[in-house]
Amino acid sequence: MTHVLATGLDLLEHTNESGLPAVRGWNIINGHMTEASSGERFESRNPARLHDLLGTFPRSGKSDVNAALDAAHAALPSWSATPAPTRGQIIGNMARMLIDLKDDLVRLETREIGKTVKESGGEVQEAIDTCLFFQAEGRRLYGQTVHSELPNKELSTYRRPLGVCAIINACNFPAAVPFWKIIPALICGNTVVWKSPQDAPLLSFALARIMHQAGLPDGVVNLVHGTGSGAGQHLIDAVDEGRVNKVSFTGSTGVGKMIGEVCGRNLVHCSLELGGKNPLVVMPSADLTNAVEGAYWAAFGTAGQRCTSLGNLIVHQDVYDEFVERFMAKVRSTRIGDSLRHEGVLYGPMLSEKYGADFLKGLEMCEADGATKLWGEGRITVDNAPEGFLSEADEGVFMWPHVYADVTEGMQCFMEEIFGPVVTIVKADDFDHALHLANASPYGLSSACYTNDRLEAYRFKTGIKAGMTGINNSTTGAEAHLPFGGVKQSGNGTRESGMWVIEAYSYWHAVNDELSGQLQLAQMDVEEVHVAEAEVDWSSLA
Repeated sequence: MTHVLATGLDLLEHTNESGLPAVRGWNIINGHMTEASSGERFESRNPARLHDLLGTFPRSGKSDVNAALDAAHAALPSWSATPAPTRGQIIGNMARMLIDLKDDLVRLETREIGKTVKESGGEVQEAIDTCLFFQAEGRRLYGQTVHSELPNKELSTYRRPLGVCAIINACNFPAAVPFWKIIPALICGNTVVWKSPQDAPLLSFALARIMHQAGLPDGVVNLVHGTGSGAGQHLIDAVDEGRVNKVSFTGSTGVGKMIGEVCGRNLVHCSLELGGKNPLVVMPSADLTNAVEGAYWAAFGTAGQRCTSLGNLIVHQDVYDEFVERFMAKVRSTRIGDSLRHEGVLYGPMLSEKYGADFLKGLEMCEADGATKLWGEGRITVDNAPEGFLSEADEGVFMWPHVYADVTEGMQCFMEEIFGPVVTIVKADDFDHALHLANASPYGLSSACYTNDRLEAYRFKTGIKAGMTGINNSTTGAEAHLPFGGVKQSGNGTRESGMWVIEAYSYWHAVNDELSGQLQLAQMDVEEVHVAEAEVDWSSLA
């Protein structure tokens, strides 16, 4: 075992086929870099250039997860007793290190999951913003003092940590989302076992090392790599074993429901941030140029691989033809490729081969429903590439942008999330019909409405069933100091980010401090206050 603060030179495994360094990554358990007990490893490859191996990582099993849980439990008493402002100072150190290393982390993220450099930059900045926000919250974990109904008694409330938190995040936001979860957990005094996403283990490994270099004590954050069905499942199984006090999960609705069932039967609190079929409504009063830009980005930014990506594009019949014509002109001009080698691309590859295969299956749903395909030919190949494709098709997992029209509420592709670069277009008769369509899917994460009619904007934001809404903006998520999350099948009502997330990682502790030296019982020993009889004949005033 090597301590996590040791030099990184020991991590270089070899030079890969691209001439770039490949890393031998490790789990981080109790501050030490450890191998999986089985000795098994898996690879992380660049989805834009599959021959580019970033490194190999431990395929963790149950004994590895248990070791991480042991370390988290052992570290909990000391960490929870650390003054919250001191915990905040360590988080502030993380922010400064992220700022210093931002350029390297951005390029690493782009290389590992294929996001554009610009998008990776925004995401790493969000991790920085999260640290800066919660650094100050270390001095604002306020409780209350409450007046007692009895004399010589003090009542007060305190926030207390929940205990050991299991953190499982998806690979599409491998920098921002784990910081959304881990940083508020830490500021509240919890310890963490973090299961990294299988398709972003190297960035997770780098971020965990930064946390320790910022002054985090050993055992407070423990990182295990592996598969969802392996290490991830073992971590959820530990809830049944009474070893996990909180679960925070970002991923599919199906897996989220399973986790919710396990947590529910054990009365363990869970935060579930799940899928979306996010609607964007375009009304006749909208600035169509702005609406086209917003819908285009919402649909195809990150290759459509965001839980907040546009699903159903709902366009009022009065502007339908003009909007679709202008929207399709943008789609046909889309620049796609590896942004480490080409500037100005809108999106890069799918996150991995698996995500690519799942996306192609999703497209089969649109075809089976009988929707009208306006654009898109599946996977980009040497012989099947749009004009705006800039990379080598046989090197990576690249997809055409896809648009399906004549979609109706009764179609499966209207109801189900398809994770990738595709949008389904629906025609609305009027505002009420558009709002109905926006609420018709089982999801409720993000939403948007383009209109310059203030009453329509008001009716939309009060009538939509979603956790987040943009007015004349795309279906984006919240900023780092606003709550992020959904309703219906998009989550269980918990929120990430901002001061609201503190509720998810702490519980309220009420303290009754008796100073009188004797037993006083509320409601029973309170002296009755007598009401005086008024010497007024009220009937005479009638």
